Amino acid sequence: MSRDRYDPLQMSLHWLMALLIFSAFGLIWYFNSLELGPQTFKLKFQVIAWHKWAGITVMFLLILRLAWRLGRGAPAPLPGQPAWQLKAAAGIHHLLYLLMFALPCIGWLMSSAKGYSVVLFNEWPLPDLVGKNIGLGDTLAEIHYYLGYTLLALVVLHIAGALKHHLIDRDTTLSRMLPRGR
Repeated sequence: MSRDRYDPLQMSLHWLMALLIFSAFGLIWYFNSLELGPQTFKLKFQVIAWHKWAGITVMFLLILRLAWRLGRGAPAPLPGQPAWQLKAAAGIHHLLYLLMFALPCIGWLMSSAKGYSVVLFNEWPLPDLVGKNIGLGDTLAEIHYYLGYTLLALVVLHIAGALKHHLIDRDTTLSRMLPRGR
């Protein structure tokens, strides 16, 4: 692997996880826009299942992504970047990784506490992490909600940083995460 860019698996995992995260947000916003009634019950149930699938898949892909990164490393930072930018980027990346793991875990805990199993792709039931406890489920739902918007804010900062590098600094930060020729 050329050390000036990410390898194809790292790029694929990055963009697949980005797609899944945006899908999870879109799905939960759609879910919340639907009225609960006889005509929408099945649809709401399916939409929330897709939201859970996206989140749990992100969590498992993150484990693979971090293991791969530990083994393969990442390209060195571009020369000439201010120390504060490097620290900010590292901090945002660490928080993104933390939330990409914590949010699905909290969502899974919340589902378990509310008495709803997580069944991945309608095939593989995941074990309940806690017994039914509606009060705990409500607390976890609130935490999940606020951490979700925290993740969204960090994603916006991440995108803004990449665009700043690409459009203002005109360096190769963004192109290192894109397939060759982009």
